[in-house]
Amino acid sequence: MEADLEWDDLRSFLAIAREGTLSAAARRLGVRQSTMGRRLAALEAKAGVRLLDRTPRGLRLTAAGEAARAEVERMEHAAQAAERAVSGRDVRLEGTVRLTTVSDFAPSVLVTALAKLATRYPGIVVELIADDRTLSLAAREADLAIRLARPRGKSLRGRRAGVVSFGLYASAGYLAAHSAPALPGSQGEGHRLILSRDETGVYAEIDALTEMAPKAAVALRTDSRAAQLAAARAGLGIAVLGHHVVAGEGLIRLDSPPLPVREIWLVQHEDTRDVPRIRAVADALAAAMHAAAPLFAGNDPARSDNPAAAGGLGGP
Repeated sequence: MEADLEWDDLRSFLAIAREGTLSAAARRLGVRQSTMGRRLAALEAKAGVRLLDRTPRGLRLTAAGEAARAEVERMEHAAQAAERAVSGRDVRLEGTVRLTTVSDFAPSVLVTALAKLATRYPGIVVELIADDRTLSLAAREADLAIRLARPRGKSLRGRRAGVVSFGLYASAGYLAAHSAPALPGSQGEGHRLILSRDETGVYAEIDALTEMAPKAAVALRTDSRAAQLAAARAGLGIAVLGHHVVAGEGLIRLDSPPLPVREIWLVQHEDTRDVPRIRAVADALAAAMHAAAPLFAGNDPARSDNPAAAGGLGGP
C-alpha cells in the first residue's frame, strides 16, 4: 500500500472490517456514517483496489482487503504500544483517566470516591464509561476498568478490591399479593421470578435462583440489571440483586441460602501501571470499595432491608 495513505482512513477501514457496516463502524469511532464512507472511498482510490464488497449481510473484505487488514492491524498494534510507552512515562498528576465499569455498578460509591479524588487532585479528569461492553485496555479504549471477574490476559494487571454479594428481593406489594410461602421451602411454587436472558452460566447468582425455585413461573427475562430492579420494584416478581443496588429502593430482602458472589477487580494494562494519575484514581476507588464492604455484603447497619426485617418471610 502507498506510503501517503492517511492513518484516519486506515483506522476507519479497520473499524468497518471489524464491524461489517458503515453505521456500526461510525458509532465505534464516534464519527458520522458519511465520514466513514468518504474515508473508505479515499483509501480505495489511493490504493487503486477495492477493499470491501457490499453484500446483503453487510460489507465483506475482498482478497486485497484481507491482506490490507493484516498490515493495518500490525500498524495499529505498533501505535498502541507506542502510546502506552509514552503514557507510561507520564509523571503528571493531571489529565484524563478513562474509567469503564458495568452500567449499574454502585454509582453512589463511585461518585463519592471521585468527589474526594477531585478535591485532592483537581487536575485529574475522570471520564466514566458506564457500559456493559468489555472495553479493551490494550487498545486504550479505557485506562482503568472495574470488572466483576478476575482479569484474563498476560498484559493486564488486576487488584482485588472487594466482593459483591447478592440476595433475593421483592416488593411489599408483591409479597402481600402472593400468600404462598417464600423461598426456599416451597421450591418457588406460586411465585414469579425475574431472570436474565443469558442461560450460559454467566450469571451464577441468577442460575442459583432457578435451581432453588424449579416450580416458579417466569415473570420477565432481561439482561438489564436496571430493568430487573425496576421490575422488582413494580411488583412483577422476585429478583436476584446486588445488595448495593437495592439501597434506598424500598424492596424487602427474603431469607435464602447464600448465593454466589462476584469479586471486584480494578484492572489496567501493565504498560500504564506506573502512571501517577491512573494510580491515583485506582487508589481512590480501592479505598472506596473497602469502605463500602458492608454495603456490598448486605450488612450496612443504616439499611432496614435485611432478613430480620422481612418478618419471617423465609422458609422454616
